[in-house]
Amino acid sequence: MTKSELIDVIVSTSHLKGKFLLRSGVMSDEYFDKYQFESRPEILNCIAEYLADLLPDKFDLLAGLELGGVPIATALSLITGLPTVFVRKKAKEYGTCKFAEGMDITGKKLLIVEDVVTSGGQVVISANDLRSHGAIIEEAICVIDREAGGSEALAKSGIKLTPLFTMTELKGKK
Repeated sequence: MTKSELIDVIVSTSHLKGKFLLRSGVMSDEYFDKYQFESRPEILNCIAEYLADLLPDKFDLLAGLELGGVPIATALSLITGLPTVFVRKKAKEYGTCKFAEGMDITGKKLLIVEDVVTSGGQVVISANDLRSHGAIIEEAICVIDREAGGSEALAKSGIKLTPLFTMTELKGKK
């Protein structure tokens, strides 16, 4: 599937119109229901193949953010053979009580993997949590950058965001 065809599939599968409250607190008249493309193996695999071409040269672990970044990080891990950790929004209160599940992150350079970035708030929060546990965070990738200040917020936290698609690209295909 070409990148242009992938945009068409994402838009036709995931683009909803109506009134939606975003995580950032902003109201939007459109919404990309990421779970519509993340739950379909043929689309998820294609997204991961294109994202694999955007990976930086040097990092130790993929870090999939709960919940949407986890399937994307998993698909990337399967395609590239790179290990991944799964990052919770809050440490679980039983068992290991970890918020980053998988390999030890101390001293490791992590690439944050997210599905959709709007304000960048959750990426910044998760990056700070990971850093407080000794991880090195300099970059993040996402499927869709809504171009609503997220890239700038991440840059202020020392994180370069690389999106597969921007909202401008997706809107150009509607």
